[in-house]
Amino acid sequence: MAELKIKGLNKSFGRQKVIDNISFEVPKGEFCILLGPSGCGKSTILRLIAGLENQDSGEIYIGESEVSELTPKERDIAMVFQSYALYPHMNARDNISFPLRVRKVPKEQIEEKVKEVARLLDIGDLLERKPAELSGGQRQRVALGRAIVRNPKLFLFDEPLSNLDAKLRSAMRIELAKLHQKLKTTMIYVTHDQVEAMTLGEKIILLDRGRIQQTGTPREIYENPANLFAASFIGSPPMNLAEGRIVYKDSEVFFEADGLIVPLKARDPLREYAGRDVTIGIRPESFRWEEGPFRGETEIVEHVGSESFVYLRIPCLMARFAARAGADFRGRQGDSVVLNVNPEDVHVFCEGRRV
Repeated sequence: MAELKIKGLNKSFGRQKVIDNISFEVPKGEFCILLGPSGCGKSTILRLIAGLENQDSGEIYIGESEVSELTPKERDIAMVFQSYALYPHMNARDNISFPLRVRKVPKEQIEEKVKEVARLLDIGDLLERKPAELSGGQRQRVALGRAIVRNPKLFLFDEPLSNLDAKLRSAMRIELAKLHQKLKTTMIYVTHDQVEAMTLGEKIILLDRGRIQQTGTPREIYENPANLFAASFIGSPPMNLAEGRIVYKDSEVFFEADGLIVPLKARDPLREYAGRDVTIGIRPESFRWEEGPFRGETEIVEHVGSESFVYLRIPCLMARFAARAGADFRGRQGDSVVLNVNPEDVHVFCEGRRV
């Protein structure tokens, strides 16, 4: 395994700049997630690391070596694609062993390696089957086996679970996490699915429009979003946002918007923003079902097993908010709702950045 260093990476397609001066590091053995919406540049970064595209400028280091001039084969990486990319005329055994046969590894070593990988992925009984005879999850395991068998310096995953159904995706997330614990290899994983990112990643690099918006652990980004993009992208349902201004009354600080007054935690930086337009953010789970400043009308209730999410319209904000409730919530459309929130659970943003 090896560490990865990206320095000042830039890439354009014609006049469209898709990667804008990106730099980051992934230490040895880390499971790093590149997360963002479609078109943010995350798959392009992966292809640049793999050598499938050439950057316009910047440097890519795998271990101590700068690899920008090396071919994909010379970079010693393994890539798992969304489409599996298995050879349909080969059985699982031959698909897994193919990278070793290309490198003319002795047959005895190939057989030993294939058996080892098959045990690791629990696919020993599938080795004689061709891809058409395998389910989506089984094909993905074979694709993983083909990557693992080479023992590369880096594993690159390009949305590998996107073609699976929800139940199988959940199971495969667990398998990937276990696989990383066993192999302890550096892994770079691209996804637009925040659930995958939050459950798999040791570190998340959040991207939008070719730029890094925030880097941190899943918990850091969830609890302390650096900007409005991070606040609205991470979380399901996403953070509730409302626009207004900072007001000081009797040495206390409040958020005010069209008659709504929300107490804020006394933070020194907020004094600089008195009278300025800001946006507050509140996670659905931060609301308390008690007398408070948020008054609205229930629009819809989502029951999702162990909990419920109540979507309500708050007239003074002309906005829809989501609040988490218990599984036994019995509210209906049109019911009046009153909510409160602890001041320390209110996030404040000014000009898009966290205050």
